[in-house]
This record gives sequence, structure tokens and C-alpha cells, in this order.
Amino acid sequence: MASKSTGRTLKALTRRARPMCKCTRATNSRAPIIRQFSASSSRADVEYENDKAERPRWTHTPEAMKAPYRWRIRDPERKWECNSDPELLDRFYNKFLGRGGDQMLTEEVKWLAITHKSFDQGRRGFNDRLAFLGRRILNVQTNLALLHSPTATNTQSLPNPSDDREPFTHPALEGLANLTDVSLRDVLAKSRIAGLATAMGMREIIRWTPKNVNDLNASGLELILAHTTYAIIGAIALQKGGTVAARVAREKVLKPLGIS
Repeated sequence: MASKSTGRTLKALTRRARPMCKCTRATNSRAPIIRQFSASSSRADVEYENDKAERPRWTHTPEAMKAPYRWRIRDPERKWECNSDPELLDRFYNKFLGRGGDQMLTEEVKWLAITHKSFDQGRRGFNDRLAFLGRRILNVQTNLALLHSPTATNTQSLPNPSDDREPFTHPALEGLANLTDVSLRDVLAKSRIAGLATAMGMREIIRWTPKNVNDLNASGLELILAHTTYAIIGAIALQKGGTVAARVAREKVLKPLGIS
């Protein structure tokens, strides 16, 4: 009996000697904390959704993608301001695509098509995938234009007089020699597309961050302009379909470049 009572006394003393801090007491009352946390999170979600509905994606950097502090010191000499005026953007689309060009794309896609990945470190979206699609569409339309070009008879090689065989000819194959004699890289050179884009006022509306603000050409301005032109065609293909994008590529890019 004495041993049993001694064991019970030791257990009681051990329980009493167990430390009880404030954090332990707080964790014991789980129900109020869970209810309070769920209520605050739901209010935060509602506020975030309301703020997201009022502010379009192109106007601000998402809060979840911001670092708590800047890891690079701001350099006033490298400061670069991009266009944020929707009216200036609409004037460019009307000049480039014609009357009603500002209505061909949605507001979000219009800004996405002219945003390079160097702008805001890509946190507001960028136009790489649109440019990939637009470049393929423009390449196809260029090949078709060369295939039906009347200059094929001047570029194709003459037959060998020592050969008695007569080569097969067909009106549909007259422009086939253009695909080999004319380089697609020369036709769609970035300098040519950049010149067209500059004439349309694209330099004033593209969103990018040059490496050297004092030398835009060395920072790759021509490549950015050509890249943006491809992205606009790709955006039109996704919004309006491939037929409209092919027509825009022929009439708004290839025809001003002298290819029809």
C-alpha cells in the first residue's frame, strides 16, 4: 500500500511541476483561434478580389510577387519610364491596324502584346508566346507570297541545253524557285520590321526596360520592335482567328515591306 501511495504522490507532483507558459495555454483553446483565423482570411480574400476587380493586371504588380525589400539599389541614371496612357496605345493600334484597330483586342491583351519580359521583370505578364505564334503566321504568309510572286521566272535557273529531257512545268509551280532563291531571313529582317514599327509609333508605347538607357540600339531595340510586331499578330490570331491574323500579316506588314 505504501508503494502505491508513493507512486501516486510522485505522479501528482510531476503534473504540478510541469511548466505552463502562455503559448501553451493559448494552444489549448483551439476553437476561438480557428474561428478568428478563418474570419480574417475570408475578409482578406474579399478585399483582394475587390481590389483585383478594380485594378487591371497591366496597371500594377501583383502583391504576391513583390519582395519585402529591394535587392538592387535604384540608379537614377538608369531610370526608364514606359507608356501608361491607354489613349496613346489606342492611337497606335488604330494607326497600325486601321480604323477600329483598338477594338480588335481586349484591354488586357492589348497591353500584354506590347509588354516585353524585361518590363517589371515579367511580373505583369509578357508577350513571348504571342510572338512565337505570330512569327510562325508571318513566315507562312511570306512563303505563300513568294510562291505566288511574278518574279519567279526571273529567279529560277535556266535549263541545261545538253540535257534532252524537258522539265515539267505547271503554273502552280512557277514561283517555287522563290522559296530557295529568296532568303526568308532577308525578307523578314529585324531591321526592316523595326523600321515599319517605328514608322507606326511603336517605340512610344512598348513596355520594356533597356539595359543601357543612353544607347537603345545596343540594348536591342530593333529586336524588341520586331518581337512586338510578331506578338500583335499572335494576339489577333487568338482573339479573332487565323484568317484575320493572316490578313493583317499580309496587309499591315508584308505589303508595306514591298511583298504582295
